[in-house]
Amino acid sequence: MANCICAWVHDEFDRRYHDEEWGKPCHDDRHLFEMLILEGFQAGLSWNTILRKRENFRKAFDNFHVEKVASYQEDDIQRLLQDSGIVRNRLKIRGAVKNAKAFLLIQKEYGSFDRYIWSFVNHQPIINAYTSPKEIPSSTAVSDHMSKELKKRGFTFVGTTICYSFMQAVGMVNDHEAHCREYQNCISHQHDF
Repeated sequence: MANCICAWVHDEFDRRYHDEEWGKPCHDDRHLFEMLILEGFQAGLSWNTILRKRENFRKAFDNFHVEKVASYQEDDIQRLLQDSGIVRNRLKIRGAVKNAKAFLLIQKEYGSFDRYIWSFVNHQPIINAYTSPKEIPSSTAVSDHMSKELKKRGFTFVGTTICYSFMQAVGMVNDHEAHCREYQNCISHQHDF
């Protein structure tokens, strides 16, 4: 049982992310912003590709300091488009800046993005008990609702599949397979993050 792990883990990048971060409830706005942006950049790509470029993304986007990203101008966009260490997609880069501005508005309205985004799950992680990757959905009614609401607030690259991946990443939903050694850890530590 000690070696049981989710089926999607294929290499050391995956394993480290799986063991240390994925599915663990997060309430830190900087990290929530980072994950929302990275999930958007993943669209059409593999998550492993994003994980391998994550440190480059952090350097390129001022460690996902939301106020800094929100203030990016055209020269910053051009700088990012020249950065071979990240995914150089013009729409996604512009979307990250747009999302930073929308993120700040939510922080101002709710006091934190955390308070707003966790309201979609009544401030408690959804605990699933899937036994196979085939059972895990790519979206749910909750991610549908989140996607619609974020789009209304000016976010982009927040379709329902991206929203569900974000929910999994930040522990709003625990989709570790029930046999996985991290499944119970995420439940046990849901108030520690």
